[in-house]
Amino acid sequence: MSERRILSLWFPRLGAERWQRSEPHLRAVPLATILHEGNAQTVGALNEVASSAGLYPGQPLRDAHAVCAGLLTRPACPHREEVFLSALHRWAGKFSPWVAAQPPDALVIDLTGCTHLFGDEVQLCDQVTQECRDMGLTVRTGLADTLGAAWALARFSKGDQSHARSGDAIDQEAPATRAKAGKRRHWERGGTPPGLTTRLAGDTRIAGSGAAWSALAPLPVAALRLSPHMQEGLIRVGLRQIGDLLKQPRASLARRFGRGLLERLDQAVGSAPEPITPAAPTERFTFRLSFPDPIGLEADVTEGFARMVDRLCARLTVRGRGVRVLRLEVYRCDHTMHWQGLTLANAVQSSDRIMPLIQLKIPELEAGPGIDMLRLEAVQTERIHARTVAGHAEATAQAMHRRDGMRGIEDLIGRLGARLGMEAITRHHPADSQIPEKMWKIVPAAWTDPTEDWPKDDRPRPLLMWRPEPVTAPDSPHISEQFRWRGRDWKTATARGPERIAPEWWLEDPDWRSGPRDYWDVITTRGDRLWLFYAHGGALSSGWFCQGTFA
Repeated sequence: MSERRILSLWFPRLGAERWQRSEPHLRAVPLATILHEGNAQTVGALNEVASSAGLYPGQPLRDAHAVCAGLLTRPACPHREEVFLSALHRWAGKFSPWVAAQPPDALVIDLTGCTHLFGDEVQLCDQVTQECRDMGLTVRTGLADTLGAAWALARFSKGDQSHARSGDAIDQEAPATRAKAGKRRHWERGGTPPGLTTRLAGDTRIAGSGAAWSALAPLPVAALRLSPHMQEGLIRVGLRQIGDLLKQPRASLARRFGRGLLERLDQAVGSAPEPITPAAPTERFTFRLSFPDPIGLEADVTEGFARMVDRLCARLTVRGRGVRVLRLEVYRCDHTMHWQGLTLANAVQSSDRIMPLIQLKIPELEAGPGIDMLRLEAVQTERIHARTVAGHAEATAQAMHRRDGMRGIEDLIGRLGARLGMEAITRHHPADSQIPEKMWKIVPAAWTDPTEDWPKDDRPRPLLMWRPEPVTAPDSPHISEQFRWRGRDWKTATARGPERIAPEWWLEDPDWRSGPRDYWDVITTRGDRLWLFYAHGGALSSGWFCQGTFA
């Protein structure tokens, strides 16, 4: 059986280099990403120019600007960096199927039985480093028998002095320790430990098979993935390197620093298991169609997408899912790509409901000199549960009729959303309030279902409502026979009321500073049916107002 070999990939500048990929001009200037820690702003990831200027991660932003006046900053986007790391996760699958992510900036690959496919371990690490360099990424790699050793070698390779700030600098040692430096073994004086090859291109260290112990010995205790508090405690008692820990009695270490230290130590040297659990592959619904000759007719593009939609719907049906958001891409002869997004009113898996919406988007795609390839991607999918309508014949027919009616509304929302934008299509839902203008709320139609539980209320409500408009009438809570509104004189024929509505005292609403209202349903001699109310006065003076009209 092949011996276990673990490769750790660390991208120390991932956040900054993600910005450099989208803005290439940032590569020539010092760049840093900004992290917010409470009210303080600190430096996150740095590009190479900023690091050479003396900046370091975790530094306060104002101190970084004082050191480097030309520093450019961009906000750190953890969610986008996570997506970028997932893309690198898929790329690393070419070296081994056993890949796991270590957020926010690392990957780990189990290369057991795979290195011979790339020559040897040195050639594989060179290929990894070169491909990362081609992608504009800085990577540091470590290869060992255990995950802990590979993690440590990737971050604390030879020449890395980042751990010197934690007390591992030679000028901080006691004079007696420096006097004995010449008596140490050659690998403790900077030479190559047994079983450890020299550092390779791309900041790579490879620990030979069974050499995890000797490879870890000269590294600082921070390489064991310990908490900062534990690291400080170890350095305070003079245990600065992992080799110092390996020489100490285990019982005394466990008694003073806890079992966590021994567990990390055993995982690093291989005495305790530390499995690698790869993430489950993301299910992707993507199809593409290439052409021997460029196309440009709308009918050809429609036919191409129709073929891919049929394949997409067949796969969605097998998986029990429906597509909610589609992305249409056309790749042209001039090496450019144009795309359009399409959001559906609900998750569907039927081509006869998807293609009419795609046909509305195809004219917006620019063919240019010709299209070489079409690509269709289901960006967002949702699970669809099979529903069986059971019952007597009449109930089944009613349920089927209701479902067909809902499908027609959903298709209408999809067509309108394809032209106007899905966020422009809204519907009303009931809201928990007695205030007339707050008895409903506006919700997006594409992500909500029509409600049937509107509260039953015998109190009349107008068909049209607006903000209260002043009415000229006697300042009395009783309805008058004549009043003036919108520059016209009105006479009351019949009136029904009053209906007392009090303001929500726990909310500050400027429209209700006039205090409680008495609403009246008034029919005028001209046949108009108005909704008037008398405000009893609060922060504002009392008076009559008109707020709506009935059908």
